[in-house]
Amino acid sequence: MSDSETNQAPWWGGKVPSGSAGRKPSDAATSKLKEIAARYPHSNSAVMPALYLAQEELGSLTKEGLAWVAEQLSMSPVQVMEVASFYTMYYKKPVGRYHVQVCRTLSCMVRGAPELTAALETNFSCHANEVTSDGMFSFEEVECLGSCGTAPMCQINDRFFENLDANKLLKLIEEIKSQLPNLSLSTKSDTVGDGLAHHGMSAIRE
Repeated sequence: MSDSETNQAPWWGGKVPSGSAGRKPSDAATSKLKEIAARYPHSNSAVMPALYLAQEELGSLTKEGLAWVAEQLSMSPVQVMEVASFYTMYYKKPVGRYHVQVCRTLSCMVRGAPELTAALETNFSCHANEVTSDGMFSFEEVECLGSCGTAPMCQINDRFFENLDANKLLKLIEEIKSQLPNLSLSTKSDTVGDGLAHHGMSAIRE
């Protein structure tokens, strides 16, 4: 990860507030991580929730956040990065307040995923892995999200939205702009945001 990546605008958009560059997760995050690590016979087993904690507090996995995880779990930085770089749910550079992950694997691809990506690119006026000028949105294509029966689908922050087409997805984006819902999982508080009105956790569960 380059210095230029870690010094971009934060996930909420705008300029990095004075004093926030180079900061580590809070004492509250450290306490939560100690609580989580105590559940395992070996502390490095807590690396995935530790990465979530760092991401939740810093917006993305900065080099300071990765170093914090390594320090807290007595791991080498490269071991932490090996995990972080494997999963698309960990953001290696700043993303928008609402980050859209479009599944591009077989079921979604043949049922219209490319059209979803094209619609987002046009609507956001940016390419995949970029952030909109207001800091609100970003998107990327990812591998299978495990909801093949409801293809095509996407994950926005930590919520699934399924059985989509381009028009349905753009309507979702407008609803998000209007409601500004909490679509995220908090590892620190063990809670999930209330989500978008009139949209359940998953179409499979309805």
